[in-house]
Amino acid sequence: MTDLAQAVEPHAAGLASRLNWLRAGVLGANDGIVSVAALVVGVAAATTDSHVILIAGVASLLAGAISMALGEYVSVSSQRDSERALIAKETWELENEPEEELAELAGFYEAKGLSSVTARQVAVELTKHDALAAHLEVELHITEQDVSNPWHAAYASAIAFTVGAALPLLAVLLPPAEYRIGATFVAVLIALVITGWLSAHLGNSPKSRAIARIVIGGILALAVTYVIGALIGGSV
Repeated sequence: MTDLAQAVEPHAAGLASRLNWLRAGVLGANDGIVSVAALVVGVAAATTDSHVILIAGVASLLAGAISMALGEYVSVSSQRDSERALIAKETWELENEPEEELAELAGFYEAKGLSSVTARQVAVELTKHDALAAHLEVELHITEQDVSNPWHAAYASAIAFTVGAALPLLAVLLPPAEYRIGATFVAVLIALVITGWLSAHLGNSPKSRAIARIVIGGILALAVTYVIGALIGGSV
């Protein structure tokens, strides 16, 4: 690959913004699984009344889905505002300080290993083609199309939370009373392994470590709520 090809090769960093909704979905599913499973296991340990378990589970599912969606919307909206502010700043600098910005762009490519002559040539050609896109890619590792969408993150998080929460809710309600808690533990364990693998895959991190963290945390949450539920149920 030539120096020029290396210089204009697209950055992979923009992938983070494009996959923002998928990240929100994985996190939402994990939260839905753990939070609702912990609640219904605690309630099931205290009572065998399916109606009570259903009400508690559905209430937790709805509240959690709304909370996750709102949290993602607020968080990603703040990120989007920051990205837009950076784009506006870069646009102003290109309009008012074109020579300084050209020199700055050439300096970035020279720092990457290009000769000063080649770096200047690359900067000039990219500036003629699309100056703003060139600076956003090299300096901020984003494009105007990559600006985060808070609605995508909110929808993905709410839907994923609902799907994830439905699993332990069904697992605790469908089996006979004596098998409810065991079935829920097994269903949650399988679901956590899957979401742990997905989160590690998206982040290019070691999968076994991510799976272990999420499974241990989830099992601890279930164990704590089960013990509390059993103690409260036994004392009533």
